[in-house]
Amino acid sequence: MTYTDAGAELDPTRPVSVAATTRATGLTSAEVAERRARGEINDVPVRSSRSLLEIVRANVFTRFNAIIGVLWVIMLVVAPIQDSLFGFVIVANTGIGIIQEWRAKKTLDSLALIGEARPTVRRDGIATEVATSEIVLDDLIEIGPGDKIVVDGTCVEADGLEVDESLLTGEADPVVKRPGDPLLSGSFVVAGSGAFQATKVGRHAYAAQLAEEASRFTLVRSELRSGISTILKYVTWMMVPTATALIISQLVVKDNELKESIARTIGGIVPMVPEGLVLLTSVAFAVGVIRLGRKQCLVQELPAIEGLARVDTVCLDKTGTLTEGGMDLTELRILDGHDETYIRKVLGALGESDPRPNASLQAIIDACPENDEWRCVESLPFSSARKYSGASFEGNGESSTWLLGAPDVLLPDDAPALAETVRLNEQGLRVLLLARATRDLDDPDVARTVVPAALVVLEQRLRPDAADTLRYFAEQDVRAKVISGDNAVSVGAVAAKVGLDGAVVDARKLPAERERMAEVLDEATVFGRVTPQQKRDMVGALQSRGHTVAMTGDGVNDVLALKDADIGVAMGSGSEATRAVAQIVLLNNSFASLPAVVAEGRRVIGNITRVATLFLVKTVYSVLLAVLVVCSQVEYPFLPRHLTLLSTLTIGLPAFFLALAPNKERATPHFVRRVMRYAIPGGVVAAAATFTTYLIARHHYTGPGSLEAETSAATLTLFLIAMWVLAIVARPYTWWRVALVAVMGSAFLVVLLVPMFQDFFALQLVGTTMPWLAVGIAAVAATALEFLWRWAGRRFPV
Repeated sequence: MTYTDAGAELDPTRPVSVAATTRATGLTSAEVAERRARGEINDVPVRSSRSLLEIVRANVFTRFNAIIGVLWVIMLVVAPIQDSLFGFVIVANTGIGIIQEWRAKKTLDSLALIGEARPTVRRDGIATEVATSEIVLDDLIEIGPGDKIVVDGTCVEADGLEVDESLLTGEADPVVKRPGDPLLSGSFVVAGSGAFQATKVGRHAYAAQLAEEASRFTLVRSELRSGISTILKYVTWMMVPTATALIISQLVVKDNELKESIARTIGGIVPMVPEGLVLLTSVAFAVGVIRLGRKQCLVQELPAIEGLARVDTVCLDKTGTLTEGGMDLTELRILDGHDETYIRKVLGALGESDPRPNASLQAIIDACPENDEWRCVESLPFSSARKYSGASFEGNGESSTWLLGAPDVLLPDDAPALAETVRLNEQGLRVLLLARATRDLDDPDVARTVVPAALVVLEQRLRPDAADTLRYFAEQDVRAKVISGDNAVSVGAVAAKVGLDGAVVDARKLPAERERMAEVLDEATVFGRVTPQQKRDMVGALQSRGHTVAMTGDGVNDVLALKDADIGVAMGSGSEATRAVAQIVLLNNSFASLPAVVAEGRRVIGNITRVATLFLVKTVYSVLLAVLVVCSQVEYPFLPRHLTLLSTLTIGLPAFFLALAPNKERATPHFVRRVMRYAIPGGVVAAAATFTTYLIARHHYTGPGSLEAETSAATLTLFLIAMWVLAIVARPYTWWRVALVAVMGSAFLVVLLVPMFQDFFALQLVGTTMPWLAVGIAAVAATALEFLWRWAGRRFPV
């Protein structure tokens, strides 16, 4: 082959002799060691998660931790230790968050290592797979279909090499690369093969950005996270003026003992902070990542767990999803009197001409003997856009050019062989046409006039789990669309075998206009002869109708659609390019893993909605109680120890179990609306009932020590109402949820009955009249809660 000194063109300061001697054999071991010593390595840190320092910083240094931390220090100085318990709870919560995310990090790191791309590098004349981080400057890297260009370089070998640069330029058409042409990291090979020399590595290459972003455990757009951030923003706005007014009320207006006033002021501020909500959201996601990691699912972007649970349309690529990657050649149907032995020689030669055969060609190679009599003088690799490959041969005194590809692309509509092809396709078989070309291989119209020689019949292996997975999606109201580059009839037959019925459409007849395409997509189920650009357009058309779309695939023809879909799911055995752009990688190549991902997403969404309601009911009643106290000019009814006890038994412990429990509820949008429609009425009722009990108790009890009795009565009412909120949120009931509510109630009863705990928490129910009145007020409030809960569900549906 002929090479140009393109490396010198890009960097004239580098010696030409070095570049020239590394073209065919690559660098020597000594040259690799020399470059490593100079630091000329691809040292981009590809991380699947945050570092330990980042995890600690994110969990410790938060706005609410700062608020609680300051209040905790004050309480440690002015009040008994039991009034500082809320600080220890925050420390424990932060520790749990750090530990869980660290566990998730280790899971992701190990999975990312399994799924990491390993480019083939030629050194000392030997092709060897190495980690991306081991590439050095001037390395000679071999590439083929589906390979991602991992560093910037210059093409030095090209055999029909076509590169898709759409992820960089937005231009969808593949670019033909010849020796001397530049190659940019972030692009990928769609056809042909070749080799390029690394001219920029590490942080100097575009891959420094792409590699880290493509394989990183990112915290991108998530309705849950953005919704919680919105809620916390409004909580902060409410908290600042309310807390300020409460401080003035307790320290200035009321003539109380200073330490007691400070304690009660802080007792009013602390419960306004939904301190555990962000923690439990992070823990729920982290546990989901760990659970999916055990199923060999690499979650490259955190919200993908949540996103797949919201998907209502799944676009499936047939090959690698409904069918396994391998195929078997079952029959050769000879056309126009050709000799079968000769045809097998042609097929054997075609197999030898492609250094990186796809599944179809590999099946042919396995069935047809090698042909040592012919020499390949030119080859045209298969591409998804062309739907055929080809090669020109010389040998035994003859030269010939052959094409192998889709019969309905290579033959005119009235060709007799097409009728036979249709019959075979209806059986779910894949059919390729072997044809002799009458034009040169580099002629743009080489496929226009061909002489058909044989139909190559291939049988695809169905995935045993495909039918069950599709049945699951149907039960969950998720529509499946099969989008394939293969013959539409054949794809339809395969889809029918796995239980997917519906209209079959040849994508060549699809309207280009998005709105009309969307109408066809809504009506039909199976689409064949789809080009890579059409796959992308189809995803966009479905999204234009308001659908949340997931796309699965494993080949380079799926990359553009995977990138544009709401959730991209790639097979672990797929091309490097598909794995790089997908949010979820199924490392075990099992389509049956998707229901587990959906289930995890639904668990996270449903459970966080439950626990968010618990936390925000507390925030609402805490703010309203503070407002009522300020307006009434009375002492705040609670000390921090009382609200720590209530929060732990009615929110903290139950929320932890509820957040990690199984949950199969269908995911629905409008997280903030769904939470606030219950949290606001719940908080209003709790505040009103508790303050009513407190005011009555102030008139009922007189004399020294009456404040503790008043606080105990108000605490009893608030606990019973908070328990009723927990009982509502825990529905539908299972044995463990009933047990959870019962255990929390029993724990509070123990505090009320055991003298040691009575003293520790300053809770002493005095007499019988006021305690029973507190219970009665709580019962009325619970009835009002039931009514308002049902009314809110009907009045504000989502």
